[in-house]
Amino acid sequence: MKYTNLPHTNIKVSKICLGTMTWGNQNTESEGHEQMDYALAQGVNFFDTAELYPVPATAETYAETERIIGNWFHKTGNRDKVVLATKIAGPGDYTAHIRTNGFSRDALRDAVHNSLKRLKTDYIDLYQLHWPERQTNTFGVRDYKHNQSDKWQDNFNEILHALNEIIKEGKIRHIGISNEKAWGAMRYLEESKRNNLPRMVTIQNAYSLLNRVFEGDMAELSIRENMGLLAYSPMAFGVLSGKYIKGNASDNARLKLFPRFSRYSSEQSTEATKKYMELAAENNMSLAQMALAFVTQQPFVTSNIIGATNMNQLKENIESIHVNLNKSVLESIDEIHKLIPNPAP
Repeated sequence: MKYTNLPHTNIKVSKICLGTMTWGNQNTESEGHEQMDYALAQGVNFFDTAELYPVPATAETYAETERIIGNWFHKTGNRDKVVLATKIAGPGDYTAHIRTNGFSRDALRDAVHNSLKRLKTDYIDLYQLHWPERQTNTFGVRDYKHNQSDKWQDNFNEILHALNEIIKEGKIRHIGISNEKAWGAMRYLEESKRNNLPRMVTIQNAYSLLNRVFEGDMAELSIRENMGLLAYSPMAFGVLSGKYIKGNASDNARLKLFPRFSRYSSEQSTEATKKYMELAAENNMSLAQMALAFVTQQPFVTSNIIGATNMNQLKENIESIHVNLNKSVLESIDEIHKLIPNPAP
């Protein structure tokens, strides 16, 4: 395994992070425990979850993933071997069953308290805001269009003060953001610098061969401000394994079960995936490992969040850490990207 530090900290994390979004829905508790056992044995010491998980989010399965992880900590005693990240759900129609008071002080304290209880731990290493409260272009929306009726009011300072209280209580160690944009990220940094408040050390956004929009303003921000990317969906919901093109996706495959997650299934995404699959074959590697290695090698990536619904996938994904893409392959990837840029933003 390869390691780096969470930016601005001395916390060592693996360059591969174990994602947990399917546990409690596509995966059983025992399967989640098996994945954690195997990942930890391979040197993966960084696990990412959220109170929202599993996804799709429902009231019936709310926070089941955190419970599964908490039960594993209780059973194995491995809490001190894991750098644990979780998130508070942002506001929205599909999170109304969780709470409706956004990132208020009360909401943050309630969310942290309940996550700690489910995770059976007394601290969280990295606590993240799952997406902004304000209305912006996330989850497949290509461009920002301002909504004059958005009633959100600037509360970056209040959020950081509330998180600072919780940090001082020892319940969380560091903080990060997710599904954020350049403006929001800089506002958090501005408030931190001006008011001696905790700094957002990471940003968790989608990044893959089919979605490289992070390479715009966000990459510069990430590098210049040392706000590391925790890249999620590096396999584009499994599309970049090639299994949907080959027709050998299992009945438990994400896009078979949940076809509404269709942004990685467009005609352009399929055409780009075919080209990447041919390139991987020409260079004697699987598409999955090429796709993951591409993400891991980026200078702004702190850790690459992988997810799997079976052990074969998990093993292949973790082994991608040993794949190093040479200059020729990277140039060929960029040529495909120029032909079909960001088909799945």
